[in-house]
Amino acid sequence: MWGEWANWLGPDEWQAVRLSLRVAFWATLLSLPLGIAVAYILARWEFPGKQVLNGLVHMPLILPPVVTGYLLLITFGRRGAVGQFLDEWFGIVLSFRWTGAAVAAAVMAFPLMVRAIRLAIEAVDPKLEEAASTLGASRLWVFVTVTLPLILPGIIAGAILAFAKAIGEFGATITFVSNIPGQTQTIPSAIYAFLQVPGGQEAATRLVIVAIVIAMLALLLSEIIARRVARLVGGK
Repeated sequence: MWGEWANWLGPDEWQAVRLSLRVAFWATLLSLPLGIAVAYILARWEFPGKQVLNGLVHMPLILPPVVTGYLLLITFGRRGAVGQFLDEWFGIVLSFRWTGAAVAAAVMAFPLMVRAIRLAIEAVDPKLEEAASTLGASRLWVFVTVTLPLILPGIIAGAILAFAKAIGEFGATITFVSNIPGQTQTIPSAIYAFLQVPGGQEAATRLVIVAIVIAMLALLLSEIIARRVARLVGGK
């Protein structure tokens, strides 16, 4: 049965699927610590410029993805301020590489991740954190021992939603890293490429089905894991 499924997709299609999973995995993993930190700051801290930070976090949801990709290109491209520094000092090149696709996917998925985690933090009663603080616990220790276990379902949900978003990212990715088969061609880019050539509609349709299945599985997994973790945290 697996052989039939393996033959259902061609080599180029499988390559796009594998690259998409790789990009989405690293985009989610690397942005998760920052997502938790930013969500906590927005949920618990009050400071001048908080709304500016909130706006910057959610900017990728408002801007056209092509604009986000262009901003990434002029910032992290080889001639960009950050990209030139990374290239000259560390030999890291992001533009037109799969690593750049991961960065673009992470940027586009970041607002969804932060939103889910922030809602989970805001649902935690601050009095629980205050009680731990009165017992002499530091802010970091309170977060690790009290807040983190309570918001774990939100973290998992946010991470999986970000993963699903990263799988489907197209506009910013193709602008920043182009559409190079085997290097930067993810599922959406491959679908676009197949639709540009005669006879490519069948391959594009197969990848559309794969994208729908991955998205549905990610959402379902998010619900299942979040509910199980919530029961464990609640002691039920």
